Amino acid sequence: MKRACLAFFAAACVALLTLPSAPALAQGQNSKPKTQEELEQEIDELQRRLEILTTEVRKVKEAQTVPEKVDLKSQYGMGPAASKVYSKERGLSLGGYGEFNFKKEVADGDGNDVFDFVRFVGYVGYKFTDKLLFNTEIELEHASTDKAGSVSLEFGYLDYAMHPKVSLRGGLLLIPVGFINELHEPVTYHGNQRPEVERLIIPTTWRANGAGIYGELMPGLTYRTYAVTSMRAEGFRSGNIRGGRQKGSEALANDWSFVGRLDYNPTPGLTFGGSAYMGDQGQDQELYDRAAADPNDPDDPGAPIGTADAFMQMYEGHVQWHFRGLEFRALGVVSLLEDSRQLSLNASQPIAKRMVGWYTELAYNVLPLMLPGTGQYLAPWARYSVYDTQDKVPNGFDPRLNDNRSSVEVGIDYKPIPQVVLKLDYRNETAERGSRPDLVRIGGGFVF
Repeated sequence: MKRACLAFFAAACVALLTLPSAPALAQGQNSKPKTQEELEQEIDELQRRLEILTTEVRKVKEAQTVPEKVDLKSQYGMGPAASKVYSKERGLSLGGYGEFNFKKEVADGDGNDVFDFVRFVGYVGYKFTDKLLFNTEIELEHASTDKAGSVSLEFGYLDYAMHPKVSLRGGLLLIPVGFINELHEPVTYHGNQRPEVERLIIPTTWRANGAGIYGELMPGLTYRTYAVTSMRAEGFRSGNIRGGRQKGSEALANDWSFVGRLDYNPTPGLTFGGSAYMGDQGQDQELYDRAAADPNDPDDPGAPIGTADAFMQMYEGHVQWHFRGLEFRALGVVSLLEDSRQLSLNASQPIAKRMVGWYTELAYNVLPLMLPGTGQYLAPWARYSVYDTQDKVPNGFDPRLNDNRSSVEVGIDYKPIPQVVLKLDYRNETAERGSRPDLVRIGGGFVF
């Protein structure tokens, strides 16, 4: 259809330029020579038509690359902007997102005020055929690599859409656990920081090399299941397991894990589901008892204690409900780890046998109540979270009670358009031992 329209437009443009002007027709009807004034009028008319043609060609090119209306929609487990390539007929797709915020400690804290451009992300996709495409996310964190920043490939995969029920995916994959790990664009969640449960226990952003299948088994019932390279358990710590992520960079593949996810959407606005991740995380790495190291020899790693399988299981359940202006989310997760004693000796700190966490969140878009028919969005929200990365530790170690925490967060999000959000939030966090600073954050984000 597009090709036919373009062909018709090209023919019309040729006709526009070659169509004889009124003076030319008159010249064909009599033999009088053209005056200088008539020639100047013809030249002016041709210039006018050329300007019209140039404007119309530019409009056609823009229509091919920049649609008048941007309709971002999550597809196949990816974020709204990351899903743009799926809506292309062929060729290149570009998108991205970014977020920034100002943080201030207002109680029980003596830290600095910080203003951070947290991340900028570019999505580049290419649709080769109606079934085969490539999609990738490239992220620049903290504005520069000079300090704490980095440039990373968050995901990069090939999709082959064999059938609505079974499609293939392979490459560097986002682990489909929780809400945020796959849908982490700033317009898709409340607050300037991702929920703590989905940062510490589910180590967002969590990705690994691997392959698997996804699809829709029946209307509303979707799944994703992959085999992926496991984490490196020697990087686990008492506060979280984020250090075990391999991020796709020359990833050790001695151990592999399975991850699967189901979501059911029985009615518009309601979704519930769960996910499971399991596999050995040791990657055949030698572990040491660091307490036995010679303090006078910085190169002494301690007494060898062999390797650990470090079999890990993570189970997560979630529900989300949108009804008119009401938004509700709840999520719970538990992580179980074997051989945690050897890992604790290697890290010189207690690595938990069990971590648990959950949170519930409520928001309401109040703007339609004040401005019926508005396309803008203004939602106060609140979140209550409980998370303990030391819920059960191995024999011979005491749990770090400052890692057993809960938090109350409240805030407000404003979207003048669906692709841009401004955020204000306040967090009060308490721990079983020690104090935690209250935080105020002001920031914003965008997708395109």
